[in-house]
This record gives sequence, structure tokens and C-alpha cells, in this order.
Amino acid sequence: MTLARLAELHGVATAYEPSEGVTVQVPDATVVAVLGALDVDATTPEAVAAALGAARRATEDRLLPPTLVRWRDDGPVRPPEDLPPGTRLRVTTEEGEVVEGLDWQPLPLGVHRVEALAPDGRAGGSTLIVAPARVPRPERRVFGLLAQLYSVLSSRSWGMGDLGDLRELASWAGRTHGAGFVQVNPLHAAVPGAPTDPSPYRPSSRRFPDPVHLRIEDIPEYGFLAPEYRDARDAVLADAAELRERVLRKGALIDRDAVWDVKRRALELLQTVELGPGRRAEYRDFLAERGRALEDHATYCALAERHGHHWRSWPEELRDPRSATAVVRADDELTARVDFHCRLAWLTDRQLAAAAEAAREAGMAVGIVHDLAVGVHPDGSDAWARQDAFAAGMSVGAPPDAFNARGQDWGLPPWRPDALAASGYAPYRGLLRELLRHAGALRIDHVMGLFRLWWVPEGREPTEGTYVRYDSEAMLAVLALEAHRASALVIGEDLGTVEPGVRERLARRGVLGTSVLWFERDWSGTGRPLAPEEWRTDCVATATTHDLPSTAARLSGDHVALRHRLGLLTGDLGRERALDAAEVGDWLTYLERLGLLPEGPGDEEAEVRAVHRFLLRTPAAMVGVWLPDAVGDRRPQNLPGTWDQYPNWRLPVAGPEGQPMSLEELAASPRLHRLLSVFGSLAEHRAEPGTGAGAGSAAGSRTAPPDARPV
Repeated sequence: MTLARLAELHGVATAYEPSEGVTVQVPDATVVAVLGALDVDATTPEAVAAALGAARRATEDRLLPPTLVRWRDDGPVRPPEDLPPGTRLRVTTEEGEVVEGLDWQPLPLGVHRVEALAPDGRAGGSTLIVAPARVPRPERRVFGLLAQLYSVLSSRSWGMGDLGDLRELASWAGRTHGAGFVQVNPLHAAVPGAPTDPSPYRPSSRRFPDPVHLRIEDIPEYGFLAPEYRDARDAVLADAAELRERVLRKGALIDRDAVWDVKRRALELLQTVELGPGRRAEYRDFLAERGRALEDHATYCALAERHGHHWRSWPEELRDPRSATAVVRADDELTARVDFHCRLAWLTDRQLAAAAEAAREAGMAVGIVHDLAVGVHPDGSDAWARQDAFAAGMSVGAPPDAFNARGQDWGLPPWRPDALAASGYAPYRGLLRELLRHAGALRIDHVMGLFRLWWVPEGREPTEGTYVRYDSEAMLAVLALEAHRASALVIGEDLGTVEPGVRERLARRGVLGTSVLWFERDWSGTGRPLAPEEWRTDCVATATTHDLPSTAARLSGDHVALRHRLGLLTGDLGRERALDAAEVGDWLTYLERLGLLPEGPGDEEAEVRAVHRFLLRTPAAMVGVWLPDAVGDRRPQNLPGTWDQYPNWRLPVAGPEGQPMSLEELAASPRLHRLLSVFGSLAEHRAEPGTGAGAGSAAGSRTAPPDARPV
């Protein structure tokens, strides 16, 4: 019980409920390991007693918690009520204004600093977050496209989709079809080196984008390359054309490493072009605004080029960002590489801005929806730069569930909740502010992580992990504040095991959920497909996701055959096919009964349209169309449970027979036009070109089944 009490004080679970009425005890060894990652020694009974005593004394001595949260809908902003009588308070707002005393009502939205001095001489400080009641709400119902950007190649891209393609896709979808948004995969910076992890959900840095997404020809300096470099430029262009043709015409997989090699060569050539006065001033402003965070990221990139990305094996003086900076500044070659990587971050930011502007000019009510991965690679830039904020020796994952009896280990170090609170959530605030700069909305992968995460100690199985709780009020307050400042919506990926009350709390703060057709059934009763009017309003409704079969594969049963070929089925093939056919049959029968499938079953394209007519009939605030569904692609972009058995994250969008399709071919596809015509009623109410952009409405919540959602 003493260990359990210590664990409770630090938000570490000693038991959890995987399903209603079932309780699983966490091994003591796991609890001890997790507490150790929080710098709490619980290895012996004496150590536990000492840690409890230290925690009690810290609580008694503390005047203020590390972070205070005040919501605008909770009435006037007031100081804590449990301070000793006579305590003097001083608030310094983020704008530098000072408010003395107990009257906090004039405090604006923002992140402020509170200092307290008690009559007995005790002093304390706290970060005060004053947040709006909700994130912005959609102004009207919209539909949009869901796409993995790397998979959408045009005749101008260099072997994978880029930000020029995103700009074209947004402009075309908004102007031609009245789409209100385009949602893309995380564009975070990948871990450097080859081969790199192709998953966009295991990045080096979530704060800075990856320059592999740059459209090289759109960089202004491209047109001013000196004559002596033009032969080298032409060689790069020839290699880029070969990469594009290999993917679009020769059936090759997308090779991110090869794309980056070609683009890096081009960018190094452009580094020889001097910036004009205006561009130079803009770049300097960018450096000043990003400050230490960008310098750390660029320093990591430069050091990784020389020493490899495994920073724990670097020379000792380079493992700490502060001492590494001094080393780099004394090395002219490294200093030049730091500037190179800073410039790449700036160039990528400018093209992200251009894509967002294209979406607005096309009349999109929301615009570009960016994606926030749940964590970062342990060998990446963020983990190196903010070692204080990550729990050493721990990995984020998921406990065993109905879909994965062994649980999951995602290989991502978790944030330390104590470090976040002590810093006033500075790393989290900086991350959100950067991602929201050019976003009409932000999708948060595994949004339940704002409340708790499953920590797996290094060397242990995922079944031997436990939940660690975060201050969800503070996490939500920061999210609401930054989204409000950016006038951006927030979408939470809330599929999977969700503890009671989480969806309701998210909905209260305006965070939209995610509802996928095949999971929307009456799980507490008959198991029937959930009627459209029973769906929640506060969600993005879709037919599938990047981790699930395409709709064509689902309807045809191809996804079962694929899993069988790869040895992923846990049961007999015949039985799995029968179960799958029965599930699909239930939905098709229901769609017919609702009058959404006038053509009758048997026509796959008509069935795909019927599925999307159904989504349109729900009250969902946003409806997403998986772009591969629009052309009959049968392959998932990611097949959970596989690594080298399947080309995860490396497939271009393709037609029913697997033939890759360029962006131009997608835009001309009759099948795509027939599907998007389903949304004509929403398209008629699109914003006038140039007036759209993200803010916006939804309410309600419901329970959902266990999920097959892996990272």
C-alpha cells in the first residue's frame, strides 16, 4: 500500500481496467521502474518511505502548484483560495504588465507568471494559463480530402508528393469540388541518415517540418543560380525526373532517402545564391522568432551529419545541447551546416504558408489540416534538445486489448508530466504554436495522451507497462489557448481504448473526435450498424484511415486475403472471410434500406458512393474522404503488425489495378468526380474564394468500441 500511495502521488497507475468489470494489477517492478524515470527512488521499502516523506514536505512547503489553469467559462479569474491569510500576490502577464493583489479579473488570455509571498516568509511561483472556454468551432458543415502527402505525386514532383503538390491539391479541391479542407499526414522532420524510418508518426522533431517536402523550383533563389552551377543543377533535375518516372510509370516504391539525397544536392547548390535584402531580412526575422529551439534543431542536424543520429554515442561534450553549441560555434564547417539547416526550416515554413494561402484563396472554410504525431524518435532532435522533458528508459505504447493481446510498444519516449508542469508547459506550447502557424485545423494523434499514456519500461514487454497520468486540464488549456490564437479547429483521434469521461471533456472544450464507419455500431446492444442520426455531431466522420483497409478493399474482402498472405490472421481463413463478408453484408443491406444504394449491391464503385452518402447523412461537423477511396485503390498505406513484409508509407495513390496515378490523373479521374459529386449539397455552401480559413461547431458524444488503432 505504501508503494501504491507513492505511485498515486506521481500519477502512476498500479492497476487498470482494460474492459468494464475487469481489473489488471500492474507488476511492482513496473511501478518502481516508472517512478525511477520520474527521479523517485522506490527500490526499497526505506526508499519508498523517504520518497513519501519528501513528497509530504514538498506539499506542505509549497504555496502554489507549478501551473495554475483558469478557464474563461468558469467565471472571473481568481487566485487560489487555499493560500495563507495575508499572502501577497504579484502577476506578470506575458505582455509584461504587472497586477498586484487578489484582483485577477483584468487578466487577459495568455500564459502569465504568478509570484506569492506568505507572511511566514515562504515564497513560490507558478505559471498561470488563462484559456478560452473552447477551441474555435466549424462555422458550417464541410467535407474534405484525407491524403498522405508523400503518396500524391504530380508530374512536377521529385519522386514523392511535396508542398507544391499540396498547394495544387488544395486549390483544385476547393475550387472544383467545394471541398472545405485537405488533411495530410504529419510533415514533421524525419530522423536523418539512411535508411530512415519512413513512418511519419516516428519523427525526429515534431516542432519543425521536414525539408524533403520542399518544391525546389518554387524557391525564389532557384532562378538565380550562377551559370557555373547549372550543369550540376541539370544533373539533379535528371535524377529527380528518373525518381518520378520510376514511381509513376515503373512501379517502384517511394524512396524517401533517394528523394532527400537529390533535394539535398539541389538545396546545397541554392545555398550559393545570396539572399536579396528583403529575403535576408525575412530570414533574420524567422531566426529571431524561432530562437533557441531552431538553433538546437539545426545543431542536431549538423552534428548528425558528422556523427550519425544516435546522439547517445556522440562525443560526450556533444550529448548536451548547451556544451554542443559552444563546440559548433568554434567549428566553421559545422556553423555553416547549422545555417544551412536553419535556412531549410525557413524555406519549408514559407511553402507551408503558400499552401495555406492557396486553400484560403480556393474558398476552403477550414483549409489545411495538419497532423501531430503522438511522440518522437528517441534518437531524434527533440529527444536530444529536451532531454529534461522526456522520461529516460520509457516508451509509449498501448496495453493488451481485443485486437492485440500482446499490447503495443511504439518506441517513443514520453514527456515527463512533472517536467512539463515545472516549465509551465513550455515545450508543449512551443510545439503547438509552431504547428498551428499554417493550419486551419490540427489533428492530434492518440488524443487520449492528453490525459494518460501507457509507459513501457525499456526491456519489458508492452503487457508489463502501466498508465501515467498527465494534468489534462493544463494540457487542454494550452491547446485551447494556442488554437484560439491561430483561429484553428482541433480534431482528436480518439479511436481505441478511451477511459470514461474523456470524450465528454474533449467535446466540452470543442475538440472534435474521429468516427470511422466500420466501428460505428450499437456495441452495447444488438451490434447493428449505428443509424446516421445516432452519430455524434462533434466529430470528423470517415470511411477509413491510413491504418485501415481502403473502402474498396473492405467491400471486396481483399484486405483479408492480404493479411492471410502475410501471416497476420489469427484465425482460419475461411472463418475470417465469412465474418468479414457478414459485416460488409450488414452494412450494404442497411445502406439499401436507407435508399443510399439505388444501384443495388454488386457494383463496387456504387457501394463506395453509398458509404459516403451515409456519412453525409450523419450530423458530423466534418466528413473526410480518403483520397485513395476516390479512385478505387485497394492497398492500405500502412498495415499494422508489419515492417519489411509490407511497403508501409511508401505507396503512391493508385487505381483499382494498382497502377500509380499522378495528381493530374487523379484530378481528371471520372470515378473521383462521381464520388465527390455526392457532396454537392455541402459544396454549394462553400466560402467565397479568399474568405475561408479555419474556425469554427459541434457538440455531443457517444461511446465507441475497442479499436484496432496502432501507430
